[in-house]
Amino acid sequence: MDQIMIMDDLQNQLGHRFKDESLLTLALTHSSYANEHNLINNERLEFLGDAVLELCISRILFFGFPDVSEGHLTKLRAGLVSEASLARVARSLSLGTYVYLGKGEEHQGGRSRDSVLSDTLEAVLGAVYLDAGYSAAQKCIKKIFSEYIPESVDMVPSCKDYKSRLQEATQSLFKARPVYTLLESAGPEHEKVYLVRVELPNGVKIDARASSVKKAEQKAAGMAIKNLTQVND
Repeated sequence: MDQIMIMDDLQNQLGHRFKDESLLTLALTHSSYANEHNLINNERLEFLGDAVLELCISRILFFGFPDVSEGHLTKLRAGLVSEASLARVARSLSLGTYVYLGKGEEHQGGRSRDSVLSDTLEAVLGAVYLDAGYSAAQKCIKKIFSEYIPESVDMVPSCKDYKSRLQEATQSLFKARPVYTLLESAGPEHEKVYLVRVELPNGVKIDARASSVKKAEQKAAGMAIKNLTQVND
């Protein structure tokens, strides 16, 4: 009964009632818990939710700011979908209380960790998309992000997102975007390390390792920005 009430409460906050609640359960299943109980984890849903979120936020901003340039829209989107921003939205939903964590992750404070919260939120959004399609995902995202979307371009927060900054730099210098490639992942499921490469339009390739693909991409982008700064000084 308690679990049913928990699921009901979360679905009310999301503004979406799942036809298939097993999707929501899967979205809340962290890899640490899945490893301990021989279950499937939420990482594939996280992958899907990341793409769904970016598209939905892009649409909201595109129509919400009709006179704003691509560069400003990119900055605003980057701020809204950053790990810190997603973790903030997740906390507003008390998502940390719903996620299934392994004992080790639990003891290490996983329920309040930004990476766990942001990844889980993306997985939940991926689950909404699979359960009811794009329109349902768009409605859900609009609801839970509404208070974080600025009312005017003057309220756009400053963005320290390295990928966004790198894209702006390469667009300005080369009229092209950087390309990210996942080269490998190594280690046990709960301690994987990902190797990502970013290739700049001028042919420079920079590799970086981190505990998630997103973090590795950000790290590589930061290194690439330094490279461009040194070359153009």
